[in-house]
Amino acid sequence: MKTKMLPMLLAAALGFGALTLSTAHAADRPMLRVSSGAADNATFDPHRATSTHDKGVVSQMFNGLVRFPPGSADPAKLEPDLAESWEVSDDSRVWTFKLRQGVKFHGDYGEMTAEDVVYSIERAADPKRSSFASTFAGVVKVEALDDYTVRVTLKHPDAGFLGRVSDYHAGNIVSKKAASEAGTNFGAQPVGTGPFAFQEHVTQQHVRLVAHDDYFRGKPQVAGIMYRMIPSDSARELAFTSGEVDIIQGKREQRWVQNAKKRNHPVDIFEPAEFRILHLNRNIKPLDDIRVRRAIAAAVNVDQILQYVGSDVGTKGCSVVPEGYLGHDCSAGTYKHDVEEAKRLLAEAGYPEGITLTSIVSNISAQLPIMEIVQAQLAEAGIKLNMEVVDHATYQARSRKDQSAIVFYGAARFPVADAYLSEFFDSASAIGSPTAMSNFSHCSVADEDIRAARVEPDAQKQLELWKEAQRKIHEDVCSLPLFGLKQVWVHSPKVEYGYELEGALNLAPPVTEQTRVAAK
Repeated sequence: MKTKMLPMLLAAALGFGALTLSTAHAADRPMLRVSSGAADNATFDPHRATSTHDKGVVSQMFNGLVRFPPGSADPAKLEPDLAESWEVSDDSRVWTFKLRQGVKFHGDYGEMTAEDVVYSIERAADPKRSSFASTFAGVVKVEALDDYTVRVTLKHPDAGFLGRVSDYHAGNIVSKKAASEAGTNFGAQPVGTGPFAFQEHVTQQHVRLVAHDDYFRGKPQVAGIMYRMIPSDSARELAFTSGEVDIIQGKREQRWVQNAKKRNHPVDIFEPAEFRILHLNRNIKPLDDIRVRRAIAAAVNVDQILQYVGSDVGTKGCSVVPEGYLGHDCSAGTYKHDVEEAKRLLAEAGYPEGITLTSIVSNISAQLPIMEIVQAQLAEAGIKLNMEVVDHATYQARSRKDQSAIVFYGAARFPVADAYLSEFFDSASAIGSPTAMSNFSHCSVADEDIRAARVEPDAQKQLELWKEAQRKIHEDVCSLPLFGLKQVWVHSPKVEYGYELEGALNLAPPVTEQTRVAAK
């Protein structure tokens, strides 16, 4: 066996009863107040939380077997979390994890053991209980060898397996007892091992987490976290400047960042960038014609969009796999902006007078202004884009019902090419399929390469397969890569994170047991 070991580091308002916690709000510690801009939260089940706002809250309550160090989104820096060490077999198919002993779940749910880990991985791999089932599609068997040892057997070698069991999406460990008791209501009664425990969710008002003083890394320095629901950008800024909240999500626009800095607000700009793509839905005519898709690609001016976004917060995309991901390749080039070529292609496809398309667009500030720019650019080439502007939840729901010809989508995933290619460009992930994820374009041209790369043990051959997949997707114009949009938050000078914030895969500044709020 090859051994890999790292040093151990030290809904009441919804009609559900709040957990009886062993650690109540502590009068001797301040409450940290945060607003992400969410209008509400949909779920606190880590295996169901797909939205940016839900993931940020969930990340405070759960741990994985390994974790990204606070302030980092670099998979090369993964370190022990609930596992204190692990071994991997010579053929890289059998992973054995030794668990920390004495880790306590929130409330009265006792000690975490191997039984909880086995249950969590099996639950995360179940499409009926998880939105990330494909993460563990390569798992053959999960076994508890004893109370503190878990063995995972894979169908094939997986160079990115540690990332799958990290504190992100499907890798989060839940209490078997709590999840079994709650069933489908676990999203409103979450129980994990993290530094903060769920207390209450008041619809469209707030979510309150309280300190988990039995946390295995130590007692948190704040009494808890109050997440305020303030979807209005201006109202959220006012709450911040008046001292009502300590940390807010800012607007990911150059002008906003510059104005915040002028007011001497500590601005946090960090990775990963949420990669913005226009998915062209070939299930809606005339986008089934590649000439029409090429016309749209020629009509969109990405450089103009990036000027609006700004150099501090945006980076131009050149492939459907984001920059910084293992396997990212831009050798296929970018689409050339050429309005006359767009018109020629439309005429060749039989639409000399242009075409009309309908797109479902979210009203959030990270999406609507960009789509208004795209709408104006397409109009220059004779492509009329009717935008149905709706709230973000409705946009998500209707996009996943195949109702939008062009789907503007932004996401950050585990930074390996397979994560993006499998979710957005494998036909098994196409909207409407039994294993649907986020393939809004119904792209299928790269299936063979994506699937072969997933099981390829040779690292160089895997990179070559990912490169070929990106080339085919580019040639077929499944989607138009636009830009990566970094995370933008501001915090009060009173707040000390306890680490240097360079990245956060859950897209919000992590609040750890070391995070402090200084006295006024």
